[in-house]
Amino acid sequence: MKKILIVDDEPNIVMSLEYLFTKENFEVFIARDGAEALEIAELKVPDIILLDIMMPNVDGYQVLRLLKESPKLNDIKVIFLSAKNKTSDIELGLQLGADKYITKPFSTKKLVNEVYNLLK
Repeated sequence: MKKILIVDDEPNIVMSLEYLFTKENFEVFIARDGAEALEIAELKVPDIILLDIMMPNVDGYQVLRLLKESPKLNDIKVIFLSAKNKTSDIELGLQLGADKYITKPFSTKKLVNEVYNLLK
């Protein structure tokens, strides 16, 4: 069973993504901020992370930097899911090592397809 970590501080997004990926037979983990995301990633080593950028404490950019610095975690696929939709935000996310950058609001069907494509 593939493992997915959903990182977002918006409860409605977390609930819908958790439901969506549970239905897709993923083992789902939830983090509400960047610090919690790093702890869970270290413990569970998910196959893929859906990562928001704007969060309290540690933002998504910092989470991605720390994941990429870790030999244990740097192979985890990361999709940024963010309301930040400027070209400069998207370019920064991809330069830092995100595998994909999807802006909110997003199509759940497209998101599921992107997750499966990255995990092939």
